[in-house]
Amino acid sequence: MIKRRDILGFTSLLAAPFLARANEYPRMPINLVTPLAAGDAADRAARLMGQELSRLLDTPVTVINRPGAGGSLGTQSVIRAPKDGYTLLYAQNSPLTIRRVLEPEATNYDPLRDLTPLGLTTRSPAVLVARKDAPFKTLKEMIAHAPKAPNGIRIGNAGPGSVGEISTQLINSATGAALSSVSYKGAAPAITDLLGGHIEGVILALGAVSTHIRSGSLRALAISSPFPEFPEVLTLRQLGYKADILGVWFGFFMPAGVPKAVVDRIVPALEEATRHAGISAQLLPAGIVQEWGSGRALSEEISSEFRAVSELLGTRAKNTK
Repeated sequence: MIKRRDILGFTSLLAAPFLARANEYPRMPINLVTPLAAGDAADRAARLMGQELSRLLDTPVTVINRPGAGGSLGTQSVIRAPKDGYTLLYAQNSPLTIRRVLEPEATNYDPLRDLTPLGLTTRSPAVLVARKDAPFKTLKEMIAHAPKAPNGIRIGNAGPGSVGEISTQLINSATGAALSSVSYKGAAPAITDLLGGHIEGVILALGAVSTHIRSGSLRALAISSPFPEFPEVLTLRQLGYKADILGVWFGFFMPAGVPKAVVDRIVPALEEATRHAGISAQLLPAGIVQEWGSGRALSEEISSEFRAVSELLGTRAKNTK
């Protein structure tokens, strides 16, 4: 008769080689998937982080760009990847929170169930800007001016479902304003129309407008999170409102079910890479801040942002951990 202790012992023997391999991690190259097109500032952040991880882990790290479906294609490819720790995801909030609210049928996954959040690493604040010659100099003045403006206050953004579009609604909800949202096919045409006087403001990633802020052609009225170069630009909460506009943040993930030994090995390397002064210095001019947050902090960021966007858009939130 086989005894329980014999079964447990046999199971332990089967698991031992796999646990040993996890403790030896990494033994082969790591694929770093990002749901971004190659060449933009966020892609550069992924590549800089990948280079530093390669150095810290003493193994090659290959960045794989897998854009499409608002970031969902790259995200889903990592969810389906082997649970061995050799596939990483570097993803922004859009496919993990916003897109899940706007297009739930196209994002039938839960990042807190189907992925292992490793750490929050990068923020690219969104900023509300207006022309320097606008008849208002602050957010409160913009809101007060709206009823007097012939066409109201039109706020451009980089496209449907972007942080700019959602943030315009957040401002209306938080302040009682009636700003109109105007979606464009990217940041460049929105900026062109703002500079040409066709709209009154835009909400875009800071990197898209930072040059214009520095030159003085555009004035920043509010920001999603503080930025060292522009300490005078305040968030909505700092201005006395109950909600902030959304920024863009990035975090690292692995498929759910990766061994704890692998997670424990890679997280310190991610934190060290995030805090690397050389990487921060290269990304700050593009409006990107390196900011470390634990896997738990990243999970909380996903949950709170998903709830906020769901409530704003009147959509019942899915269950999240």
